[in-house]
Amino acid sequence: MQHLRDLLAMDDSLIAQSLRSTLYGLEDFLKKTPKRFPEDPGANICDAVLQELQSLLQLPSPDSPTNQSQNTVATSTEDSCLKDSQPIKSDELKLSPLRDAFHSDKNLIKYLGHFQLRSQTDSDLWKEIQHKLLRLPEEMARSWRKRALELANDAQAKIDTSNREQLRFKNNQDIYPGLKGSVQVRGLSLSESKDAFLDSQVLQENKYEDLSEDLKLLACLVSICIYSIDIEPDLYHALETVNKFDTMFLHSNTDERNKYINALKERFQRTVKAEESGDSLTVLTAWINIDEAINSLVFVPAADSDSWWGKLQKKSRRILFEKAKKAREKRHDVLIQELSGVYADIHNLSSGYDLPLKVGGIPGEVQACLRVYARINQEKFLGRVIYRTSN
Repeated sequence: MQHLRDLLAMDDSLIAQSLRSTLYGLEDFLKKTPKRFPEDPGANICDAVLQELQSLLQLPSPDSPTNQSQNTVATSTEDSCLKDSQPIKSDELKLSPLRDAFHSDKNLIKYLGHFQLRSQTDSDLWKEIQHKLLRLPEEMARSWRKRALELANDAQAKIDTSNREQLRFKNNQDIYPGLKGSVQVRGLSLSESKDAFLDSQVLQENKYEDLSEDLKLLACLVSICIYSIDIEPDLYHALETVNKFDTMFLHSNTDERNKYINALKERFQRTVKAEESGDSLTVLTAWINIDEAINSLVFVPAADSDSWWGKLQKKSRRILFEKAKKAREKRHDVLIQELSGVYADIHNLSSGYDLPLKVGGIPGEVQACLRVYARINQEKFLGRVIYRTSN
């Protein structure tokens, strides 16, 4: 056990970073599993195992004579993160005022839950905070981006618009800026450029140029989802066909990652084939399914509907409503309803597998609509939501 503790205490080891990430995922698993299977004979000792694991993860602080490195976990698995800067102690971070200011903002708890910034380098810290801003309401995120740039400037780090990773999309949009100077880190943007990243496994044998405009946008959305799973350690999935009982942590759970990504790609291909068929109801059903898959990639608490993430996921839903309109033009009786508001008012339109949370949002209200409610030619298809419990 001592060797394991020594390895976890190393802040300059990629193996240690990966191990810590895996153990945090195991911690999350041990917290949730006994509640799902209370009658399981192993449930009784999960608490004891959890305590041992938490004790292992809570290594001595940097001030401790027995350990001069802080036990934090890296928040990105990108190779580019490793190139940005070498690991340093958290009390030496140039952006420590930004970290401290972010931690002290109690208003963030409503949208991010009780969080702890885990980055050990300035470049990782910049990315971690910028990723969290993508979950906040637009105005709040804008205010924090301005403040973050001011604090970076105080640390002699300047905005860098020339060094950024590009994700393929239907238009150009900066997601967050990079930095140069005392801190060097790449930014992130959406781009129409053919050189921008687009996951080739999503397209399979299809060519991007041959797709309809709706399918091009969909291919970009699916690719961004897969990309985000690789770089965003706070993502969960809530796709019912993969796991109907809970939100499933993705960062260190390879099995759940693969299952969700495979389901996402499969539903994209079904949508392509449905569009080729030209049948409006087949198209509508396929879009309901792919929209559910995209909107089932969630945070806990769920990202605000007015956030960058919320608006990105709404793009597939807008197309879904357009497909419903086309089906009605073919004289089909179609109703599509996005479930929102007070949960008690809409629960009869949702399945028995809605997911309750005790964090974020307003008690008693829907946090996210994972699947829309649909009525197609008198046949009803129940929706599915994440909602905040009343207590």
